This record gives sequence, structure tokens and C-alpha cells, in this order.
Amino acid sequence: MTDEQVRHARDLLARAENTVTSIAKLLGISRNTIYNYVPELKGGRLALAEATNTPKLPLPARSED
Repeated sequence: MTDEQVRHARDLLARAENTVTSIAKLLGISRNTIYNYVPELKGGRLALAEATNTPKLPLPARSED
């Protein structure tokens, strides 16, 4: 994987709706390749977020209804 592909995979992994499988298909690589180039992913998405200092998304505002 190129550095750009690794960055792209990390960015996509930060979004909960994306799966490793879908990202691998998009990039034309195997799931194992993603795990090899993004080793902190083996600890789960939380470990990935902590390793990349990805800020947590804000919680949706609660309505006062």
C-alpha cells in the first residue's frame, strides 16, 4: 500500500459505517493487507482512534420536547 492509501484507509476506518471489507474492496486490496499496514486496528476501532489521535465525534443534541 502507498502512504496515501494507508491514510485513506485510516480516514475511512474512522467512520463507523465503513467496514474493513468494504474499504479493502474500494482500494483493491485484501483485508489482511489493511491489518498489516494498520496494525493498531487489531485492537479495534477504539485503539485505532487513540493511536491516530482522532477526536471523538460530538454527541447529537437532545431535543427538549
